This record gives sequence, structure tokens and C-alpha cells, in this order.
Amino acid sequence: MTQSSPRELILNAAMERILHYGYAKTTMAEIARDCDMSAGNIYRFFDSKLDIAEALARSKTSQTFRIFAEIADRKDESALDRLSELFMKRLCRSVDMLKDKPKLMEVAEVIGRERPEFGQELLDNERIHIAELLKQGMETGEIRQLSAPEKTARLFQTALIKFEYPPLWTLFPPEELETELKELLHMLKLSLRP
Repeated sequence: MTQSSPRELILNAAMERILHYGYAKTTMAEIARDCDMSAGNIYRFFDSKLDIAEALARSKTSQTFRIFAEIADRKDESALDRLSELFMKRLCRSVDMLKDKPKLMEVAEVIGRERPEFGQELLDNERIHIAELLKQGMETGEIRQLSAPEKTARLFQTALIKFEYPPLWTLFPPEELETELKELLHMLKLSLRP
């Protein structure tokens, strides 16, 4: 059995504590104690609790971007269908994660407020996959020729921001959100056809 690195131990302990007590009630000293290390030692790996939260968020988003890359790389369905799949997976993964682990919403809110560049980086990475799917659709003739697929990808993100940003959809039942997203994606797909 492989032994976890100190960094992985810290992240695992932080995740367990945050899921149980929440971000605000978790301290660096408690995380260190859970890892059987001194509080000073934990600062060798992370400068702050916010850095730990960002590392946790990066881990979750890297999983999402692997899924997006797989969707973009597949050629088994039309580009427009895969584009819809990307947005549906994004919504469903977020809803499921926050339903199962509601204390993660606190982490998302803190990172959104304290590290806005992280959110911008996520949007930029997502836009790469959206633009790739648009280009694939243009190559096959499924999507009309766009002068700037990257700009269209940004417009997609703007049109679908309600489904990207959890505080905007936490008041709606998941089924209603999914139905609304499907209908909106259908309208957007129609606007892209030749």
C-alpha cells in the first residue's frame, strides 16, 4: 500500500473537517492535529487555509475538466449533442456534489470572493472545450461558420451563467434546473445550425 504524501494527508484531513464543521469553523491547527503534525509543519505545504481550500477546489475542477476533454475528444455523437452533454454534466455534477456535501458551498463562496482569478481561470479552461466543440461542428457542417468560435463560446457561458454559479440555482429544484437548461440548450443549438 502506498503512503500518502504530507500534502495529500493535509488535503484529506481538511476535506473531512470542512465537510463536517464547515470552512469557517475549521482551523489550520485542527487540520494539523488531524494529520499528526505540528501547526508549523502544515505551513511548509500551504500558506493559509484559503490555499488549502483552493487546492481542494482545483482537485474537484480537474476531474470536471477531464470529463470535458473526454466529451470533446469523442466523435460518437454530433458536436452539438456533445456540447449539450458538457453543460448538462457540469450542472449535474455540481448539484450532486453540493447535495451530498452542502458544506462545500461555503468553500465555493469563499474562493469566489477571495480568489476571483480562480473563477476566471475555470471559465477560461471551460471555454477551450466549448470552442473546440464549436470548431468540430463547423468542420462537419453541423454548425454554421462562425467568425470567432471563442467569442461564441464566451456568449454560451454568459447565456448559461445561471447554471454555472451555484448561488443562482440553490433555490430551484434540480429537476426544474435540468429542464430549463435542456430547453435553453435546444434554443442555442438551433441558433448555431446552418
